[in-house]
Amino acid sequence: MAVSGSVLMAFVFVHMVGNLKVFLGRDELNHYAAFLREFGVPLMPHGWFLWIVRVLLTVCVVTHMASAAVLTSRARAAGRNRTTRGHQVSWWRSFTSRTMAVSGVVITAFVGFHLLDLTLGVAAADGFRHPATVDGATAYFAYENLVGSFQRPAAAALYVLAMLVLGAHLSHGSWSVIHDLGVTGARARRTALIVLSVVAAAVVVGNVSIPLAVQAGWVS
Repeated sequence: MAVSGSVLMAFVFVHMVGNLKVFLGRDELNHYAAFLREFGVPLMPHGWFLWIVRVLLTVCVVTHMASAAVLTSRARAAGRNRTTRGHQVSWWRSFTSRTMAVSGVVITAFVGFHLLDLTLGVAAADGFRHPATVDGATAYFAYENLVGSFQRPAAAALYVLAMLVLGAHLSHGSWSVIHDLGVTGARARRTALIVLSVVAAAVVVGNVSIPLAVQAGWVS
């Protein structure tokens, strides 16, 4: 669970960094979308890199969910035999720990909507643009589709809410992965917790800033 969660956390951070290119303008984000599809060409066929990433992420998601189910089952089976170390736990850590299953379900549902909205265009705003051949080259419209989606107040609010839930999930996950991967030194734990907490916060702030900027008219 810790390994698959770490891979997924790294992905959402990199994904957020790429999405921030929307603030650099239409060409920057659309060129980035083209780069992802052309990465590895001609060593690999066009688009294979993205499919490799998608398969890897799918495996990680399935592994993460299966691990969560096993751990939940074990915890319930342990019942009153479970023990604690007796130290105080902050209300935030307690809250995020108790809601990990719920936040996980919410995030999974959001990913489904996100794919339908900005990848497949099934739940997208009117005028969703699929890749097209322009002057003999394939053109991508990630910028136009993203802005079009976030111009809908309901969609923007949904994305912001989902990112807050993701932030809570990453917050507890950051704390858990340090222990699960066997980090024992006090200084190493503090350093790892700070780094992972900054990554989690950056994911939330970076992703939330995009729909808010579109709604404010700063990106259009």
